Amino acid sequence: MKDFKKYYHIPASPDMVYTALTNPVTLELWTGEPAEMTEEPGSDFSLFDGSINGRNLSFEPGKKIVQQWYFGNVEPPSIVTILLHPEGGNTSVELSHTNIPDTEYESISTGWTKYFFQPLMAFYK
Repeated sequence: MKDFKKYYHIPASPDMVYTALTNPVTLELWTGEPAEMTEEPGSDFSLFDGSINGRNLSFEPGKKIVQQWYFGNVEPPSIVTILLHPEGGNTSVELSHTNIPDTEYESISTGWTKYFFQPLMAFYK
């Protein structure tokens, strides 16, 4: 199991970034793919037309999102924590993804940047 941590800078306020990560309509706008998401702890979510699935664990609007990502029966669970830090009128996103299966690490670590945060940055430019 491996862990991944990285910071991203998004040209939008933390509230706008939070909405882009939690509102299914906004998620679909910047990903171009169907998304199922609610801000209810314990609810399941699906991103990129089912390519990513998991469970929402907790939310702090405009500040924090914690999710469990499914990789079969991986123990301990794979946990994603996204912290949103104000940086002027922009946001510094602190991403932490723990317990990534070794076989998925390269795909996940590359995917966070290429398919997740680069499109989100482009959405706000």
